Amino acid sequence: MEDGVIKQIGENLIVPGGVKTIDAHGRMLMPGGIDVHTRFQMPDRGMTSADDFYQGTKAALAGGTTMIIDHVIPEPGVSLISAFEQWREWADSKSCCDYSLHVDVTEWHKGIQEEMEALVKDHGVNSFLVYLAYKDVFQLTDSQVYEVFSVIRDLGAIAQVHAENGDIVAEEQRRILEQGITGPEGHVLSRPEEVEAEAVNRSVTVANQTNCPLYVTKVMSKSAADVIAQARKKGTVVYGEPITASLGTDGSHYWSKNWAKAAAYVTSPPLSPDPTTPDYLNSLLSCGDLQVTGSAHCPFNTAQRAVGKDDFSLIPEGVNGTEERMAVVWDKCVVTGKMDENQFVAVTSTNAAKIFNLYPRKGRIAVGSDADLVLWDPDVTKIISAKSHNSTVEYNIFEGTEVRGGPLVVISQGKIVLEEGNLHTTEGSGRYVARKPFPDYVYKRIKARSRLAELRGVPRGLYDGPVCEVSVTPKTMTPASSAKTSPAKQPNQPVRNLHQSGFSLSGAQIDDNVPRRNTQRIVAPPGGRANITSLG
Repeated sequence: MEDGVIKQIGENLIVPGGVKTIDAHGRMLMPGGIDVHTRFQMPDRGMTSADDFYQGTKAALAGGTTMIIDHVIPEPGVSLISAFEQWREWADSKSCCDYSLHVDVTEWHKGIQEEMEALVKDHGVNSFLVYLAYKDVFQLTDSQVYEVFSVIRDLGAIAQVHAENGDIVAEEQRRILEQGITGPEGHVLSRPEEVEAEAVNRSVTVANQTNCPLYVTKVMSKSAADVIAQARKKGTVVYGEPITASLGTDGSHYWSKNWAKAAAYVTSPPLSPDPTTPDYLNSLLSCGDLQVTGSAHCPFNTAQRAVGKDDFSLIPEGVNGTEERMAVVWDKCVVTGKMDENQFVAVTSTNAAKIFNLYPRKGRIAVGSDADLVLWDPDVTKIISAKSHNSTVEYNIFEGTEVRGGPLVVISQGKIVLEEGNLHTTEGSGRYVARKPFPDYVYKRIKARSRLAELRGVPRGLYDGPVCEVSVTPKTMTPASSAKTSPAKQPNQPVRNLHQSGFSLSGAQIDDNVPRRNTQRIVAPPGGRANITSLG
């Protein structure tokens, strides 16, 4: 390795003088991990998530991750490009490993489309995230999502989605708070699993209609994962990203008697209270139904979480996981025999590099690839604890979990950053990695589909028969005034609404005010004059 790049691979290499050699006997050498989802230094109502780009990337390196992709989240009214530049400024000054940026689309109008085009062409962005959740803040409508996906497809980028039904969540939050449930358990109660699965299904549908590649962030539940697996079996271009938290723990902690501990697990979509979920998601990750792993690392400290001490909906959201990600996946998938070490490299690094067009610079050990490497020890064991982690928060959601497998040596940009348990990081040494659009791994299939999907009308003669006249009632009119009335001829009495029940417990009827007719004698008996009684 030289100048941050792999120069030679092979046996019996001629080693120049003054070069450090590392004995890797009995260990595994693999590409450095890529954490596809972090939210370091994330602003939230005047607060900032506890780990900044220095602390966050330092924690990532400690766990064997040598590149992160963070999310730019523009405040409503702030342009995408100025938000992107703000994130660049933060990360360039603090990041100690290479990084790239996804951009979240939090509102939709014509100007946003132009900014997306500029970000792709001039700033090396090839992924944008839309929210189906956070009503009245970030949530887009289905028709807006359709438009955004169409733009993303034309730009050759990846459409990411935060999948929860924001309308239902807002109603459920209100209902649960009205019942007097204000603690962190209210968070998971207001966001049941099917709310996530429904939104995943809806985004798959929109992606299919627009022929846009879809990437579902934070796959947290069995049913959401099943929707992705089924869509892939039908040929949809969709990728699923479980995170360290959903693979390594569950949502039973929301019911902890310790408020601060319970609040530390608050993230959206929430961790599933079903304790069999992590094993299920690890199995889907191992068989290829889910493809990449992120951490969505965005912890807040207890004082920050306490903003929501009387209202769970105000607790700032996010959990730790960037440092623990690779060890948790190894322990849950490789140690258990669900996947081999090559699949491990795929789900922690290579697949992400291919989807986001970083391959073969990242995610591969080859001549010319970046010298981002991990010497992995499959036998080392560690108990995860807040006392020893590299995050600044008081709680670790994996507290007390024993994991087997971990990094012995980590090399980033050709420099040793972790050796013998000691970190040697340099603040601000991380480089921004630009990503080109139209990654082959994703877009070869999209292009093939667009050739097949051209719609053709049926050639037929013109219809020249009679055409019925219709009058269209504007939808904005109130139901009462939409009864067909013309100014010239007002009806004598209001038209009865047939959807309204005329039944009343008092026995009153809707037409009691209509005068009764006098009794009339029936001249012709029932059945007409030829009734059987008149024969004889």
